[in-house]
Amino acid sequence: MFVPKLYRSEDYDLMREIIRENAFALLISSDEKIRATHSMMMLNEDDPENKYIETHISKANPQARLLKDGDEVLCDFLGAHAYISSSWYDHINVSTWNYEAVQIHGKVQLMTHDELYKHLEKLTAKYESFQKCPVMVKDMGKEFVEKEMKGAFGLKIIPTEIFIKQKLSQNRKEHDYENIISELEQTDENGRKIAEKMKLIKKK
Repeated sequence: MFVPKLYRSEDYDLMREIIRENAFALLISSDEKIRATHSMMMLNEDDPENKYIETHISKANPQARLLKDGDEVLCDFLGAHAYISSSWYDHINVSTWNYEAVQIHGKVQLMTHDELYKHLEKLTAKYESFQKCPVMVKDMGKEFVEKEMKGAFGLKIIPTEIFIKQKLSQNRKEHDYENIISELEQTDENGRKIAEKMKLIKKK
């Protein structure tokens, strides 16, 4: 990911927010060809000194059949994003896109049986907790879960590089900046979220 200095962030709370709210991300790897799989990801911070991304994909996926310990992968998280029309400026310019994103380069570490089981417990709890009638892993029975686990390929990604990007019209003059916010507030949920983010960074 190209991250000009103006849009570069070192805000790890922002990174956590983007990962938490946009957990269905891309796992990208390369051997003889580039491969990418959308998968549910979680940031594991149980040990503050050894943070990592955890996820799982289908064992039937060709990517799973090729990945091994030590391989390099890229986890790509796209946060809020919105189209910025050039009609919102007080001068002729090009349209663009405002967005937040995180990319984590890392080394693969394959999960053990127990690690995969715990990963599925945490992942299920995260999304089932808000359901009317939540079904947790413990409710399914260990025998059933372990049978289903035979088709899952669990992996941890140990970060080697982290890029956090916040492209929010920081290069625009005051009048255009305020007008972009005003226009975004009249669009969709993503647009309104970008507008709120723009207000926040302006206060910093």
